[in-house]
Amino acid sequence: MGENKRGAGLTRQTVIDTALRLLDEVGLDGLTVRRLASELGVQSPALYWHLRDKQELLDGMADAIVLSAGMGPPRDGEPWQDWLTRRARAYRDSLLAHRDGARLVANAASLGPATIRMFDEELTAMIGHGFTPVLALRTITSLTRYVNGCVLQEQSERREHPGTPPDRLAALAGQLDGGMEATLITAFRESGGSFGEDAFEHGLRALIDGTAIALARTA
Repeated sequence: MGENKRGAGLTRQTVIDTALRLLDEVGLDGLTVRRLASELGVQSPALYWHLRDKQELLDGMADAIVLSAGMGPPRDGEPWQDWLTRRARAYRDSLLAHRDGARLVANAASLGPATIRMFDEELTAMIGHGFTPVLALRTITSLTRYVNGCVLQEQSERREHPGTPPDRLAALAGQLDGGMEATLITAFRESGGSFGEDAFEHGLRALIDGTAIALARTA
């Protein structure tokens, strides 16, 4: 009888994987324990054999998204600039792969031991490239927040304005005419908007170049 309550074959990983699939269908606001239990074919209490509460479920989902980006130190012979660039792009892709992915990760209360261990290995590798522990931590944190912010805004626009270009600047520029605003209109049209690959890469490059300057000052 106890096994029936838990759900035959139900595991923590199965619950998290199913929750991520459901997230893509209903979004973070539509994801409830009851709905997840129904998707798994069990009663809600069965889930609490594997996760203490909904926050632990959300943390597990966030952890899975972060790990899917392929965390870890640089490859052999890989310059730290190339590694951080690759890491940031992969992290962005992992957030974009799930509806409300950035909001889920940004609101996580904790991450799992495997993620923390990988993070420590990354910082250790950066120290091997001449970073101080503080500069290594601040660099990774700054890049993470940059990616989170970019994807949060992009996914928020898509959620609020489905089927339209995810860019409020586009709407603003369309309302402006003449005078000083002409520069804004020109800049917007030539850039293609404040979202997208080019805009993301520009900000990423600025962060990497700024880190190189900060690292040189510590030498």
